[in-house]
Amino acid sequence: MIDFICSASEKSGFPPTEKEVVFVGRSNVGKSSLINALYQQKIAFVGKKPGKTRLINFFDADGLYTAVDVPGYGYAQRSQKEMIAFAKMMDDYFSRYDKIRLTVMIVDSRHGLTGDDEDMKEYLEGRKIPYVIAANKIDKLSNNQLMNNKNRLFKDMNNVIYVSAQTRKNMDQLKERIMESVR
Repeated sequence: MIDFICSASEKSGFPPTEKEVVFVGRSNVGKSSLINALYQQKIAFVGKKPGKTRLINFFDADGLYTAVDVPGYGYAQRSQKEMIAFAKMMDDYFSRYDKIRLTVMIVDSRHGLTGDDEDMKEYLEGRKIPYVIAANKIDKLSNNQLMNNKNRLFKDMNNVIYVSAQTRKNMDQLKERIMESVR
């Protein structure tokens, strides 16, 4: 069972937590759908247009850890003022990296890592924040296309789990990786 704790846009609104698993990803990779599929509840809002998540959302995951849904990066159309506020909010959140046990970086399996994803990966590695890549939307690829993408787009990465929020394929693997990180 997962329960909503709060939404916040600044550090003063972040709840006290012990262990966090944070979900990040470019807008339009199915982040909210993946979160809903993983927890088998509709907890993250899935909008018709990408970029609907504007606040950092905190959820209690069975009292074991706090799941954190941050706004998507890269695609959503925001004003310059919103972009500055977004950057500050993200910096404030990630400054608490000692609480983060795992970052689930959601990418589109059809396209691999974008420049924004590479930036996030470098950011996490630079701060030594553990992460796993959830390559979502494998249901939109044939087995042959998936194998080609694994070899071409993700060939040097050993921390990728190929998932589908739509069909729930390999969600158990992702959940197990999360549980390993919070033990």
